Parts: sequence; C-alpha cells; structure tokens
Amino acid sequence: MKGFLQAFVLLALASSFASAFDPSPLQDFCVAIDDPLKGVFVNGKFCKDPKLAKAEDFSFSVLKPGDTNNPVGSNVTTVNVDQIPGLNTLGISAVRIDYAPYGQNAPHTHPRATEILVVLEGTLLVGFVTSNPNNTLISKVLNKGDIFVFPIGLIHFQFNIGKTNALAFAGLSSQNPGVITIANAVFGSNPPIEPNFLARAFMLDVNVVKDLQKKF
Repeated sequence: MKGFLQAFVLLALASSFASAFDPSPLQDFCVAIDDPLKGVFVNGKFCKDPKLAKAEDFSFSVLKPGDTNNPVGSNVTTVNVDQIPGLNTLGISAVRIDYAPYGQNAPHTHPRATEILVVLEGTLLVGFVTSNPNNTLISKVLNKGDIFVFPIGLIHFQFNIGKTNALAFAGLSSQNPGVITIANAVFGSNPPIEPNFLARAFMLDVNVVKDLQKKF
C-alpha cells in the first residue's frame, strides 16, 4: 500500500510538472502590452457557440490543382484554421502540394509543426537536414503511396524528379504551422540584410549577394 501511494504521488507530481510549462506559440512572437484594449488575441481564435456550429465549419475542398506556372514549379494549397474554422485548438492542419515536372518545394522550415507527407502521384526526391554541428542530409526517393516525415523546425524540401506532374498531401501538427522559405527569408527580407554580412556568411562575392537580393 505504501509503495502504491508513493507511486501515485510521484505520478501526480510528474503530471503537474508536465502541465506547468508554457503552451506552444501559434505565431512568431507575442510582445507584452499593459493596455488590453490595444492588444490582440493570440494562440488561437475566439470560439463560436458550439450550438451554432455547422458542417461547413469543418470542411474545405482541395480538389482543384494548384497553379504550378511559377519559378519553382510548385503550388502549396494550405488548409489551416483560416480555411477550416473548426480546426481551432485541435493542433492539426494540412496542405495539398502540386508539382510540375522537375518542380520543387524549395528548402523551408515549419517552426511550429512536424510534417507527414504522402505521395499520391509521381516521384519525389525529399529530404531534411539535421541541426548543427552535423548537418546530416536524410533523403529518399518517394513513389506513389510512400510516406515521409519531416521533424519540426528542420529544413526540408521536395523535388519532382519525374517527367510528369506530381501530387502530394501532408498533415502538420499545428493549426498554424508557419513556413519560412530559406532563400526568401535570407535574400528577400524587408528591409534587406546587409549584403557584406551575407557575403561573408555564405562565402560569396558581395555582387552575387546583391544580385540574389534583387531576385527575391
């Protein structure tokens, strides 16, 4: 009996510690403010009266292919809380990704979500890179029906290596996973990052950096 009580107390303490940390943010940052009238609601949205909920609050169509006529040859159709209000507080979202032949979903990260991707059509080369100091590339060629997981926060990509269109769907473990496309963030920031700094960081000629910044 004494052992049972000790185990119960330890479990209760562990549970209280587990629930004591801050919740995961659903935005990039939240600046504190003293006047609530000048603040905004974060980490979710206001909730509708459950009695007023309807089927449309929990559904959305991704039947229509995305337009891949762009420089990277892909299109991501997002399905998060903005498209399906019923996702609010449920911690999940999805995307449809269309790829033209040799199109790519350029290297990017999701700061608030792990992603699980399933290929429905075509052949994709996918991968992610582990964090410093190893920076190991974990990569695989996926065919129809294959599934791959991209861990939260790690840089990852998909590349259609086939001669035909490709299609994939992915689930993400946040209603607002966020996305940071590496090239856009580094070379397309507003205002721009100082070119000489980037030239040294990437070991490039400063004129190359300036040219890249013009592209983004």
